Amino acid sequence: MAIKIIMFPGQGSQFKGMGETLFKEFPDAVAQANQTLGYDIVDLCMNDPDTKLNQTNYTQPALFFVNYLNYQKFLQTNEKPAFLLGHSLGEFNALNAAGVFDMATGLKIVQKRGELMYSIMGTSMAAIVGVDYMEINEIIISKFPDLDIANINTTSQVVISGKTETLNLAADYFEEEGLVYIPLKVSGAFHSRYMLPVKNMFQNYVQSLHLNFCQIPVISNYTASIYPANIDGIIGNIVNQINSPVKWLQSIQLLIEQGETDFVEIGAGEVLTNLVRKIKI
Repeated sequence: MAIKIIMFPGQGSQFKGMGETLFKEFPDAVAQANQTLGYDIVDLCMNDPDTKLNQTNYTQPALFFVNYLNYQKFLQTNEKPAFLLGHSLGEFNALNAAGVFDMATGLKIVQKRGELMYSIMGTSMAAIVGVDYMEINEIIISKFPDLDIANINTTSQVVISGKTETLNLAADYFEEEGLVYIPLKVSGAFHSRYMLPVKNMFQNYVQSLHLNFCQIPVISNYTASIYPANIDGIIGNIVNQINSPVKWLQSIQLLIEQGETDFVEIGAGEVLTNLVRKIKI
């Protein structure tokens, strides 16, 4: 029998109009989200009046909430999964679904995370398609040492983070090498050394909150292994994720080793489903 695994997408999967039918179905959750965030989450997602949806301080709460509603809808007709994981921001949905914190606390965490990440200006991210992460790592060490590997998505898709001016130089290099270079819809160099200035502030905030143990196993982006059964370890994984690569390839490989698996993506789009398909090949 297949092992059901729920995956939650992260930044880059957002789009204007996401969550439209869900907002009407879960009005109490919408009211709680508005009160927690201090603004109208429906207006942000449906209308994006101030073009803030792609700013990470707004993207993160919006995606977390839409992912959350999608999971509540899923649970109406499905049993809870055997494993949970999420890509970057999506990992916070996995932790919420595992009972580590409730929806309102999750919104507070990702709002704080987004605000801190957004404060690091002049940086961004880009995906490189067509070469494995070991080769990319060698290239950036030798040619672009102020860039970092941010996401290891598949055997041939890697995301890099760094200063925007350096990324522009790297774009020319990778395109000359015949590789696909895709700037991402993000507003900072996430999962890189450039997040270190805000890491301690994020850690202090997370430590101030009440967290629970995982009731369902969650795979950590930071370690590509199951979250530990202690609060310090849970906090460590949450905090270290902010400046460390998302080990998506290794996480999916770990789950595939468990046997025949049934991966279900909960949220906007099919970004993760497509990544899993490429990893399984």
